[in-house]
Amino acid sequence: MMSQLGFFDIANRYAGLDAKNDPLVKLDAVVPWEDFRSRLEAAWRKPSKVRKSPAGRKPLDSVMMFKAIVLCSLYNLSDDQVEYQIRDRLSFMRFLGLGLDGKVPDAKTVWLYRDLLTQGGVIDALFKDFDGYLKEQGYLAMGGQIIDASLVSVPTQHNSRDENTKIKNGETPEGWADKPAQFCQKDTDARWTKKHGKSHYGYKNHINVDRRHKLVRCYKVTDAAVHDSQTIEAILDEDNTASDVWADSAYRSAEIEKMLKDKGLTSRIHRKGRRNKPLSTREEQGNKTRSKVRVRVEHIFGSQSNDMGGTLVRSIGIVRARARIGLKNLAYNMRRYVQLERLAVAPP
Repeated sequence: MMSQLGFFDIANRYAGLDAKNDPLVKLDAVVPWEDFRSRLEAAWRKPSKVRKSPAGRKPLDSVMMFKAIVLCSLYNLSDDQVEYQIRDRLSFMRFLGLGLDGKVPDAKTVWLYRDLLTQGGVIDALFKDFDGYLKEQGYLAMGGQIIDASLVSVPTQHNSRDENTKIKNGETPEGWADKPAQFCQKDTDARWTKKHGKSHYGYKNHINVDRRHKLVRCYKVTDAAVHDSQTIEAILDEDNTASDVWADSAYRSAEIEKMLKDKGLTSRIHRKGRRNKPLSTREEQGNKTRSKVRVRVEHIFGSQSNDMGGTLVRSIGIVRARARIGLKNLAYNMRRYVQLERLAVAPP
């Protein structure tokens, strides 16, 4: 027979988590969650003059709900999984400020909350808000900027070749409109692409990282078929204190070199050989030197894929993909901020 937990039992459990350095405690302490409230409230609650009546069930706290979707991004959890984990894990409950008798948001509510932020375009604004906070804390974009892109997979769509052709042309395949329940499950925005001889289906996360702090400063989400070089101008960071721009050879072209020069930026983009014109020894050595800096962006993609449970997007359409990938970038910056703060107080 199980005995009922008392107050000190819970306190002892939390003390045990603290002894194991629960990462969510530090995250909760350093991120200014209340600074997000006004923007979150505007998307989550209807203005009082619009509400029909003050009666009825009150909505869950907007900051607590925001923390719930951050947990989804930190651990790559589905909405059903995060509901279960909040009920099951004391660390998640404490992070959200819930007691054992607290009301746990169900999976549908988590989905609805994220979708309200998505449709309102709030995720990108939250990302920029936190970037502004990081700069206020002294973490300016410094040392130059590193640009790269990573593939983000979505569940594969089993379409025929003819259906895929029509989707690419912006048309609706025959018979789809007659089956709305099936049609709404079709992602007509994701695309196939090949990398290193393997086919991938989904989207791309194009990011700009500052060299000094290894924080994501700008990002853009496209379908997977968009070439990396097509987004470089859109994600350049004008606030970086240095002029150097690092990127791999996929970004190398006469047009990009001219664009960077016109903006007063210094290209550190890898050189690439051509047919019957391989790189010289000096050029190869130059690429190796650039790689020592450019590799820092790979650490971020590695962190999102490994430490944060992967990057699979469980949604339909590019609008929701942008929101989920944006949240992943935001959650990464929050984790990185914790690391930077820990390094700042560590003994030399």
